[in-house]
Amino acid sequence: MHASTLIHKPAPWYKHRWPWLLMLGPFLVIVAGSVTIWLAVTHQDALVVDDYYRQGKAINQDLRRDRVATSMGLSFNGQIDAVSDTLSGDVVAAGAPVSGKIRIHLAHPTLPEKDVQLLAPLDANGHFRVSLPLLDRAVWQILIEGEQRDWRLNGEWRWPEQKTMTLAADAPALE
Repeated sequence: MHASTLIHKPAPWYKHRWPWLLMLGPFLVIVAGSVTIWLAVTHQDALVVDDYYRQGKAINQDLRRDRVATSMGLSFNGQIDAVSDTLSGDVVAAGAPVSGKIRIHLAHPTLPEKDVQLLAPLDANGHFRVSLPLLDRAVWQILIEGEQRDWRLNGEWRWPEQKTMTLAADAPALE
């Protein structure tokens, strides 16, 4: 054999897998960064409040409504009927039914355009039944308040894991 035929000529760099594997990491970082920038530019942050001062002043009003609900001994029980897409239940105050109408506000955790506002009339026994739109799977913030917004009950509700909702005012403090 001749010595020149035994010399192995190396393949060009692009035919080896290691350079490609080493370049894959930085390439994926560039793609992920580009997607992150695109999301940040095209999607508005829905959690920012325009007027912090006004919102802060409203907290005292909300606390007053919580104290009214506590003094009345209010409780709310609701259940979802997925077949008929209805929410039904009752509102009672210290064992007695509440009359009039209630406002039900279901707040989506991140998308305010998916929030649901319902006005439900109560019968003489404090029962209500209202049609409910299709809801996303989420942990919803629920707010129940009187028609005049003089009291409120609030909490969270995991849909669709929880088919029922129960809210009760805090027990009054003993003096």
